[in-house]
Amino acid sequence: MSYFEAIILGIIQGLTEFLPVSSSGHLELAKVILGDHSIPQESLTFTVVVHFATALSTMVIFKDDIFQIIKGLFQFKWNEEFQFSLKIIASMIPAVIVGLIFEEEFERFFGGEILLVGFMLIITSLLLLFADRAKHTTQKVTFFSAIVIGISQALAILPGISRSGATISTSVLLGVDRVQAARFSFLMVVPLIFGKIGKDVLSGSINFHGAQIGVLGTGFLASFIAGLFACKWMITIVKKSKLSYFALYCFILGVIAIAVTLSTT
Repeated sequence: MSYFEAIILGIIQGLTEFLPVSSSGHLELAKVILGDHSIPQESLTFTVVVHFATALSTMVIFKDDIFQIIKGLFQFKWNEEFQFSLKIIASMIPAVIVGLIFEEEFERFFGGEILLVGFMLIITSLLLLFADRAKHTTQKVTFFSAIVIGISQALAILPGISRSGATISTSVLLGVDRVQAARFSFLMVVPLIFGKIGKDVLSGSINFHGAQIGVLGTGFLASFIAGLFACKWMITIVKKSKLSYFALYCFILGVIAIAVTLSTT
């Protein structure tokens, strides 16, 4: 992978992590277009690194919220901050379980499985369309809704299923306030990404070869900067109920991905 490709892929990740169009799906499509023939493990390494960058951009945007979550977690008082912290933890459980049990199977999906990406993008488009039409969205995140949203996040491990799209759509369909849905969606992924990075580094499944450091660093920086802009933008989009535009985009892109794959087989 060249530095130019790392910049392009980093920007794509930074934008699409927050926009409901599937960052992992776009990364896989972009890798094919750019002619990246990395083996699945190397491809997954880059994907994890740029996801880490967007996690940091989330922390910058929501630094006050994260401080309140950490503060509430160690207060051990049944107040709103403590409950919200527990809800974040509860939302992580499904993804942790799915990730640990099916880790090897999911790694195989990060090697140019464009047909799968196409079908998953269409599923994402349907979720966004239903969510955009939801009317009664005034509730707060409950412990039950946190678990259900967490299940959506677990399913979004598949490339083509938008994590933010799936979790925000699920939240809105459960009646959660749109702004709160976006806030919860962005905050719930931060500990998961940090946990994934730590696990992969300690287990040795991610290998940072000397020749890769510069490329990975370039992709990381591009993803971080793009993520700062996209995070704020997405909150505004969700608040104004503009998800249907992204639903149409995901549907069209999904159909194109499926058609191109089938025409070349």
